[in-house]
Amino acid sequence: MKKIEHIGIAVNDLEASNNLFEKLLGRPHYKIEEVASEGVRTSFFKNGPNKIELLEATNPDSPIAKFLEKKGQGIHHVAFAVDDIVGEIKRLKGEGFTILNETPKKGADNKLVAFLHPKTTNGVLVELCQEAPLPKGEGA
Repeated sequence: MKKIEHIGIAVNDLEASNNLFEKLLGRPHYKIEEVASEGVRTSFFKNGPNKIELLEATNPDSPIAKFLEKKGQGIHHVAFAVDDIVGEIKRLKGEGFTILNETPKKGADNKLVAFLHPKTTNGVLVELCQEAPLPKGEGA
């Protein structure tokens, strides 16, 4: 793992939380994105080399809605950047970690993502993130 890619924070109201974090960090968010497959709207802030992702549920059955109902607002996950998500999943599974999705899926902020079950990571939901390749015709 290369570094902490971001810290995910579950929030009840994305707009109110954007205002709060803008005041806290002294800068606006740089992106709002919906990940329909996960039932979530996200907002990203940069703070130096670090990022914070705010997560708001878009439907009552989403993982974020369930988290908020059970635990309330707060830190939802810690994400680590990796160069080879498939290789890292294999390595961590071999080390005894429970992987929630063994096939990486598309996440927010142009990432491929996979999650480790918190029961095997001292109660912390861990996300692995790898930059997704740009679709043909996009980028440099």
